[in-house]
Formats: sequence, C-alpha cells, structure tokens
Amino acid sequence: MSYPMKQNKVYLVGAGSCPSLITVKGLEILRQADVVIYDYLVDKGLLDDARDNAELICSDELGKKRHLNGFLNSQNKINALMIKKAKEGKRVVRLKNGDPAIFSRISQELDALAKNKIEFEVVPGVTAASAAACFAAIPLTDRRFSSSVVFVTGHEDRNKNKSNVNWKNIAGSGTIVMYMAVENISRIAHKLMKAGKPKYTPVIVSSRIGSVNQKTVKAKLNTIARAVKKEGIFPPSIFIIGKVADFEKRLDGLRKSKRVLFTGLSKERFFTEKTYFHLPLIKIVPLLDYREFDNHLKNIEAFNWIILTSRYGVKYFFKRLNAVGRDSRALKNIKIAAIGSSTKEHLEEFGIIADLVPKNESSKGLLERFAKINISGKKIFLPRSDLSDKGLTEGLKERGARVTASIAYRNIEPRDLPDLELCAFDEIMFTSPSGVRNFVKRYGNNLPKKVKISYIGDITLREVKRCHLLE
Repeated sequence: MSYPMKQNKVYLVGAGSCPSLITVKGLEILRQADVVIYDYLVDKGLLDDARDNAELICSDELGKKRHLNGFLNSQNKINALMIKKAKEGKRVVRLKNGDPAIFSRISQELDALAKNKIEFEVVPGVTAASAAACFAAIPLTDRRFSSSVVFVTGHEDRNKNKSNVNWKNIAGSGTIVMYMAVENISRIAHKLMKAGKPKYTPVIVSSRIGSVNQKTVKAKLNTIARAVKKEGIFPPSIFIIGKVADFEKRLDGLRKSKRVLFTGLSKERFFTEKTYFHLPLIKIVPLLDYREFDNHLKNIEAFNWIILTSRYGVKYFFKRLNAVGRDSRALKNIKIAAIGSSTKEHLEEFGIIADLVPKNESSKGLLERFAKINISGKKIFLPRSDLSDKGLTEGLKERGARVTASIAYRNIEPRDLPDLELCAFDEIMFTSPSGVRNFVKRYGNNLPKKVKISYIGDITLREVKRCHLLE
C-alpha cells in the first residue's frame, strides 16, 4: 500500500539587514532547509550556512527584480514554487531580507500557503530601522524628544489610485523612519515640510547597513536630498528623521575606535579597542572527488601521527572519516598535532585532545616542536588545502619522517566581493597568503597612506611583501 508524500511546513525567515542579524532560530532553520528561496538583497554570505546540497533559488531568477513595480506575476511564481517544493516533501525556507513583517509582501505568501493548506511559521529578523539606529548609536524613541516612531515606505505601488500615506499625520510623529526612499527623498522631504515638519529637523541616512561599506550621512530635512546626491547614497538605505538623530553627534566622540578590515575566516572579534569589519577573502569548499583522500582514511591505522593545520582540516577529516564508515575510535593508537588553539578546540568537539600544540601557532612552530621529537621513520598524515605552503611537508621530511600530504578541501576566491572605499579603514588585517593575493587581485596594492597593514604568520608576511603592500 502506498501513502501520499507528507508535505512539510514552510518557514518564512527574516535574514536581518546583514548576515549577523538573523536570529539564532532563523539560522538553525536555514541550516536544515532543502530549498532556500531568497530575496536578492539577502547577503550571499548568509547562504554559506545552508546545507551543501540545498537548492538555492534567488527571487531574481523568478522575475522579481529590484525596485520594480508590479510584482504580481513574479510573486505568483514565488508562491507557486514554495507550494510545489513543500508538496514534494522538501523542507522549504523563504528567506526574506530584514524582518518578514515589515514591507516584505508577506501577506501574499501567507495567503497562498493558507489557501493550499500548507502549514507555515514566520521567524523574525532584525529590521533595517533597528539596525540603522543601533549602528549609529541613536534611539528611535526618547522620553524627552520622541514618544512615537512610524515606519513609512517611500516607494508605493504606482498602480494604486491613491496613496495610503497621510503626510500630515506622519509629519506630526516623533521619529519617522523611511524605507525605500532614496530615489524619492527630495519629493518626500518637500511633502513633510509642507505638512508642517520643520525644515531644520535632523536626518540621518544609512546605506548598506551592517556591511563593510556602510555609510552614514547626517543633514537637515531641507538639505538631505543634496547630501544624498553628494555623498553617493544608494539603495538599500534607511532615513531616520527627528530630534533623536542629534544623538549621533553627542555620542560620536565615544565611537572613535579604529576601523579594521579583517579578511580572515575567523569569527568576528569583539571586546577589543578596535572595530572589526569582517570581509573573508577566501572561501573553503569541499573537493569534487574524495577517492584518494578516502583511501588514506580507510587505512588510517598505518600512520603514527596526524597533523592538522586548520579547523577546516579538522572538519573535512572527520566528515570524510564518517563517510567511509569510521569514527574517532580508529585514531586510538595515533598521535595528533594541532597547529594552534583554534584547531585544538575544533578537535575537542570530536572528543580528541591534541598531543602536541606549539606555542608559536605556525608551520615554523610545529617544526620547532617536532625537532625535539624523534620522528625518523614515522609515518605522518597531513590533510591540507590545495593551496597550502609545502614548507611543513619538506621540513618534516628533512627530519626523517615519511609524510603523506593529501588535499582535504579547496581554498577559492569568493565571488561577488564588494567595492570598497579603502580610505574608510585605518587597518587591513591579513591571515593567509591566499587572502593577500585575492585582495590585490580585486582591489590592487595602491592603498591610502593612512591605512596600516597587519598580518598573522611569517608566511602571510612574505606574501604581503611580495605583493608590495609593505616595503
């Protein structure tokens, strides 16, 4: 007897205005999805958290273009695709920029799901209004100046016969937050002043909120349109209009920490004297063919040592070990070395305590430690990246070890690296030679004089010098 395929619940998840502003719940749901239908404004870096075999579909591919009026046909395609995938038994996430409940056309999607008797759940994300205010360190409400806040769209459907915006009522609000208003800000400012909003009302506009290219500009209501044009403010942007915008000036002196562009893959750094902006310049992806690597894992007992030189080496080593039907019990007679604390901590997640961790967290540090150990004739397995420096392998061989180096993952250049205003940063930090090369390939080596270059490791330093970022 056959049974009909069970359809899955659809999750409508807010991605937040940048990757770090998705909720913990939203991120966990994203990681379990079979199909992700995402808005074009969603930062593509967030999609790296999806499953390796998840189907990723951009709404642009369904005809939903940015700033386009008349979404009906494309919205119907999105609705139909959600329903189709859910009825196929797929775990579907509709990933929406910002918060799903604010200017996101969620009602059409919920109506379609309800009509087809498909269960759904809506998961909030941090909307751009909250993000812009917090990043600018200003309140949206304040008991002295503003007891109310109103969210307004600056981009209504042109097919409507009459606007839903009552500008007189809006002008009387304490704080006004305008979404999708860059193209119409001159007309909007005029309507607000005509409706009674004082022309010297302070305004803050933030573009590309939460990204490395976030730009915040302050002006008065009667000059904001000129400031937007002069400073090159583009969508997506948020305007905060009202007395609370003056807080940015009062608090600015407390937010003078140096701005660091951090190009590595490590987690963002907090509780430091500097403000870090995370832009990974490398991307780690699996191999297309693991037959060679897997064959070594099937016979892993033949080795005396395993040396892991990154947390990604740990990740793919154990992932493939499980793929060949084995687990950490196969390592019971093998000593394991980790290049540093991050690799050591990732090993511990698999129940493995490293036998050797150098104080100098580098290939040089590993070789210095192994110089004190007799490894002559010992068989060493070295999982590595396709771009790894060969110095460690050669150094171990010079000490008499029999080294089997095998590629466990690929290190590639990320796609769609954004344009950068390098003069906006005080420091650029590199963590790998490949990151240095990818930076120079994308942004060149003619840096503003005020920008300091920092690096992690001697090998990275060599590449920084070779690329003429440091003399």
